[in-house]
Amino acid sequence: MSRIESTIKNITARGEKALIAYVMAGDPTLSETAQIVLEMEKAGADLIELGVPFSDPVADGPTIQKASERALRQGVTLRGVLDLVTLLRRQTKIPLILMTYSNPIYAFGLAAFFKEAKGAGVDGLIVPDLPREEAKEFLSLAKRHLIDLIFLVAPTTPAERAERIVKDSGGFVYYVSLTGITGAALTEKESIRARILKLKSMTDRPVAVGFGISTPEEAKEMGQAADGIIVGSALVKIIETAQNDPAYLSRLSGLVSSLKAAIRS
Repeated sequence: MSRIESTIKNITARGEKALIAYVMAGDPTLSETAQIVLEMEKAGADLIELGVPFSDPVADGPTIQKASERALRQGVTLRGVLDLVTLLRRQTKIPLILMTYSNPIYAFGLAAFFKEAKGAGVDGLIVPDLPREEAKEFLSLAKRHLIDLIFLVAPTTPAERAERIVKDSGGFVYYVSLTGITGAALTEKESIRARILKLKSMTDRPVAVGFGISTPEEAKEMGQAADGIIVGSALVKIIETAQNDPAYLSRLSGLVSSLKAAIRS
């Protein structure tokens, strides 16, 4: 069992739910991202999703798109993000998941990327524009290097395809609670819960829900069915204020703490 899966299962065994916190690597800077990750862990985050900046982030909403643009202006690359992971691994054992589009990986070189990601200490990988049907080489390399390749299931995913995705997803299954982009308003909560329970009936792996969760109340509601909650845009919005608000880290820690408290029981 991987570090990602065992971390989530150990948390759910205590009657809690896992908090997966997303941050864009390099926003506002790579060195501050390292500090942000450590602060979020201290505040209660159980796993960290590190976004890799990309010029055409089709699955992301305006908040994360702007964070990506800020990081790109800093000159942040996939190489720089891997170096950040290496740095973080000297200070923490928290599971680290890269969320990147396929283009930067192909530009880096597929085999080279997986080898270096493993060497840096990456635990998992989410590639939102990689369909499961086109992921054969990714799956092979991920298995060889013991990196969890985590797939997304959407509300519009047909049941038969969802079963195939769930079978191949490593670490956990990422349920996208909205059909649109990240950070939108959460609606139709009953149908979301029903779909999460259906996915859980297909697999022993944990199911985490993300896209659109921004408050402790929403986290608590979705946590009733899911094993983990993924929060991104709400955290990135606070980081966006870093230049003008010296206390942004304190506000960020406060939100992480309140999100974790909401799904603790």
